[in-house]
Amino acid sequence: MGPNSHLKHRPSQDAEREFGGTLGAVCIPILLPLTVLFLMSVSRSSEAAVFRWPPPFPSADQLWDPLAPVILLGWIILQAFLYVLPLGTVSEGLALKDGTRLKYPINGFPALCVSGALLMLALGARLGDLFELLLPLALCAIALSFLFSFYLYIRSFWSPSCALASGGNTGNPLYDFFMGRELNPRIGTFDLKYFCELRPGLIGWVVINLCMLMKEVELRGSPSLAMLLVTSFQLLYVADALWNEEAVLSTMDIVHDGFGFMLVFGDLAWVPFTYSLQAAFLVNHPQTLSLAGAMAIIVLNGVGYYIFRKSNSQKNQFRRDPTHPDVAKLETVVTSTGKRLLVSGWWGLVRHPNYLGDLLMALAWSLPCGFSHFLPYFYVIYFTILLIHREARDERHCRTKYGLAWDNYCCRVPYRIFPYIY
Repeated sequence: MGPNSHLKHRPSQDAEREFGGTLGAVCIPILLPLTVLFLMSVSRSSEAAVFRWPPPFPSADQLWDPLAPVILLGWIILQAFLYVLPLGTVSEGLALKDGTRLKYPINGFPALCVSGALLMLALGARLGDLFELLLPLALCAIALSFLFSFYLYIRSFWSPSCALASGGNTGNPLYDFFMGRELNPRIGTFDLKYFCELRPGLIGWVVINLCMLMKEVELRGSPSLAMLLVTSFQLLYVADALWNEEAVLSTMDIVHDGFGFMLVFGDLAWVPFTYSLQAAFLVNHPQTLSLAGAMAIIVLNGVGYYIFRKSNSQKNQFRRDPTHPDVAKLETVVTSTGKRLLVSGWWGLVRHPNYLGDLLMALAWSLPCGFSHFLPYFYVIYFTILLIHREARDERHCRTKYGLAWDNYCCRVPYRIFPYIY
């Protein structure tokens, strides 16, 4: 980059403000951390009542333990070490504004396996001891998210303008801090956004679930069927994401969104500490699950996973090689940019069949927790709102990019996520 590149950043004043603009950029970084601590506290309370007033926020002594920052930083250092190891392959991302393509290590699945092996060797049955440290760990992850986001915001002013994300370069400091100014911040070849997207938080989610399972064994002598289902389903989901890690390179998070508080907090704090709420609930609120009920839930998760994986694989295969026999006969709509949009196969059913599969799996993760409490269903409700919002963002971007071709596509594929409903 040139020595004066930080002086020539021209804000994108016409960029559309998302997530409520400045108001959202102020409120969300306050409300979401409080939500994480609130939900974790509710999951530990005997009533597990989300709507009780006053809310059961944890006391100061429950929130702090000097061991927590050591564990958190040690975990991130371990994941960073595994990230730079010459395992797996190297893949190129999509073309940037200047035509270049960044290279990314594809070794998330080996990192998951090595992390699990190291934890079991180091802690084994004592992994359940981490249960008492989860609230302090969550607080440390929240604090780290703010500190890291400030670093990313400040360093972005020394990046060339071509490296900035259009949606996070508005000139409004609060909004840009939240959305992220720089698209692909790197230290050398170490890509900070890509690393956080699938490593410390996602693998951390599996570790927290395992911690819950071991805590249940400690309390009751063996894990419940409900706990086994929840942890197994979510392990499959994470393992699938890491096995198919290359697919993340074409997602909105990597291609479009800057790396600011929104993604940092989501990756490091929100995902590991709220996505594990079902397992956390089951530790203190055991559920009895019949064999027939368990089989029905397994089938639901299997159907969701099948739709999710098949649709994503079809899309990724089409992007890699449209002439491949598996996708060559699929119907498409040609856009003015030359890109073709699938209007048959899974992508002719709805515009986002992968989201449909995602939501069916989310429901399957909640059902083992029974129907007596709202808390285990927070995830599926939140995730439904998230995916509908993400689909709307994608819709706006595609309509701007493809114009009339997008209107034609929408006529061919009228339903967005739920066939014949939405």
